[in-house]
Amino acid sequence: MNVTMKRKLLYSFFIAAAMSFSGCSSFLEENPVDQMLESEAYKNPEMIYLNTVANLYTKIGADAGGSGLAGTDRGLYDLNTFCADDAILPTRGGDWDDGGLWRDLFTHNWGVNNGLIISTWDYLYGVIVQCNQSIDKLTELKELDPSNEYFDIYKAEVRGIRAMYYYYLLDMFARVPIVESSLTQMKDVKQSERSEVFNFVKKELEESIPLLADEKSADQGEYYGRMTKAAAYFLMAKLALNAEVYTDNDWTDQSRPDGKNIKFTVDGTEKNCWEATVAYCDKIKECGYSLNQGTNGFLSNFVVNNEGSKENIFVIPMDPALYKARNMYLVRSRHYDVGKALGFGNGGWNGSAATIEAMKAFGYGTATPDPRLELTYYTGRVVVNGQEVINSETGKPLEYLPMAIKLQFDKSDTSMKMAGARMYKYADDPTATEDGQCPHNDWVLFRYADVVLMRAEALIRNGQSGQADLDEVRNRVGAPHADATLSNLLKERMLELAWEGWRRQDLVRFGKFNDAITDRPKTEAYLQVFPIHANTLAVNQNLTQNPGYSK
Repeated sequence: MNVTMKRKLLYSFFIAAAMSFSGCSSFLEENPVDQMLESEAYKNPEMIYLNTVANLYTKIGADAGGSGLAGTDRGLYDLNTFCADDAILPTRGGDWDDGGLWRDLFTHNWGVNNGLIISTWDYLYGVIVQCNQSIDKLTELKELDPSNEYFDIYKAEVRGIRAMYYYYLLDMFARVPIVESSLTQMKDVKQSERSEVFNFVKKELEESIPLLADEKSADQGEYYGRMTKAAAYFLMAKLALNAEVYTDNDWTDQSRPDGKNIKFTVDGTEKNCWEATVAYCDKIKECGYSLNQGTNGFLSNFVVNNEGSKENIFVIPMDPALYKARNMYLVRSRHYDVGKALGFGNGGWNGSAATIEAMKAFGYGTATPDPRLELTYYTGRVVVNGQEVINSETGKPLEYLPMAIKLQFDKSDTSMKMAGARMYKYADDPTATEDGQCPHNDWVLFRYADVVLMRAEALIRNGQSGQADLDEVRNRVGAPHADATLSNLLKERMLELAWEGWRRQDLVRFGKFNDAITDRPKTEAYLQVFPIHANTLAVNQNLTQNPGYSK
């Protein structure tokens, strides 16, 4: 690993102004704890950047539950993962009961008091508050020194980050307040309809993109981990692909706007949302991204030193010595003894696993499983460093039982601790700290394989062929031919993107989120959007609950 290059990322834990926040009392409450004189904090372009832009990137990853876009538990990633059909966190006797938290998430019974919901809301708005502070300060500095162009460049980067956070709010909560200044008073906060939030995110990204850097965000160097053009194009492609969902102000009636009537303007040309998706995917390709090829092309995105992957577009930089960011997910999925075999004293947490639906999609137990099965999951006997792991309770080789998974096990079930295929996708890092939670593998938020599949889907929805794009993704791993139908595209997204946090969104877009699956009956359409937590409503009287939920 090149530590010198990693340090070139302008993250600062020591000189950047800090902010603490808590939406339990008020999601716009500001509690600055800046220890620097303002004259020092903003005395030159580098210090201005550190204290208005770089400090925001320290929030994208996190080292505690409820925060970060991914890597930690009890927040955004878990909300998007354990309510879908590809991953499950079962109750294993007395383990993982947590008052029914994970069972309720999987069965869509989260209600309006769920802790993951308020932690996600608070986290997203907490970063937005900090973005607004930065934008206000950059506007003030620009007024004092209009000739300096870097103020506009910095502001564009912050607006791009803020747009990303509003994108997640749009996707998960739909009807949310749009707050653009740190000077906004609570009495002036108004709740916007989902289509208004969609238009706001779209406008912010469109106006920011021209000033964003062309460099690759996953490459070590000055722009490592930063919002660049390609990351913004990716968000625009997601907006366009999900436009029928995001412009629908009543998602409970099973009727959506027609994507062909939802317009984008790309490079001066009006396009419908499917055409816009293709255009933005093409722009990402033009930025120099492609699928990693070869025997290990798929897994090379997730290896210990995955910086510089041709496929990774936007990542959470991971380095235990430099950044306060964790990836708890491998540890959470491993059996207790696997963690110990890897040298982590506290072992694995023996939690998350693949669903029955995921195993069927991957063809587990068939003569021709998808090649990505063994690249995504541990199934059967577990081998670490060439040696079989011994089950400390039985004295026999530890063997996972993928098809034995279910939502709740009682203590008498002998398959309880071994049930379920476990997360394999990210390579184990023997140098990880915090019992394996702090590895060097950067967490991949956006990658090019998703772009290729978005393009295929958009083409099909627009009445064209997405076969070449689907073939590109499947050929990379040596998978056999599959016709490019919408049904096959939804399946392919599971095969390619399992564990990456997109499944809830995909199921909603395809109208499958509420379908019955193993251990869960059919659910109601209003559950496609999370509620606003009861505590948030109690302290912000301008907000009303999302349809279908009671206070």
